[in-house]
Amino acid sequence: MHKNNPLPILYSLRNCPFAMRARLAIYQSQVPVLLRDIVLRDKPAEMLTASPKGTVPVLVTSNGTVIEESIEVMLWALSENDPNDLLMSNDDNILDEMRQLIFQFDDKFKPCLEAYRAAKRYHEPNLVECRQSCEHYLSELENRLTQHSFLMAAQESLADLALLPFIRQFAKVERQWYLQSPYPKLRQWLDRYLQSKMFSKVMSKHELWLVNRIDVLMESKSS
Repeated sequence: MHKNNPLPILYSLRNCPFAMRARLAIYQSQVPVLLRDIVLRDKPAEMLTASPKGTVPVLVTSNGTVIEESIEVMLWALSENDPNDLLMSNDDNILDEMRQLIFQFDDKFKPCLEAYRAAKRYHEPNLVECRQSCEHYLSELENRLTQHSFLMAAQESLADLALLPFIRQFAKVERQWYLQSPYPKLRQWLDRYLQSKMFSKVMSKHELWLVNRIDVLMESKSS
């Protein structure tokens, strides 16, 4: 653990999917970053000063630049260091394609997912309809994974890490239905991540930063 260190600082909420994807990319990048775990009901003044909108993730870089969007945090980390070539640097067009896929899921799938989760939580009568709205997007991923082991190609990419937290959320809504659903490749893809050392490390529990104000050095793939 470190105090008064000029390393970048990430304000994060453990189970927030947007914060989760940021942590996944930082883990893979092996860039040293200090983690400050928060809860939304008690946001640190330091975080709100950096980012008044009050959502996570928030990254404050060593030079004081504030990055507030999860995908931009991911891109920052991988632009600093990308040992596994998650940006697939040999393909000039692939980053735009990945951005489009990620935006589609953030903009279209996420609202469907939230409606589905709410329908389950509150026992609403439109549960199946909400699930079917999500399935349109899952089918696209299943088709991709039928062609190769990861979403964009035979190798892991930014897109895999970005979508993982949201597919995890979907899988938890109706667990028994999901296990029998017509998405075997997607289940295999998700299970590989959920059982990985990376996911275990990224989901490690830490004391809230406001409790002791001690920064935690995030674990990385190299640690």
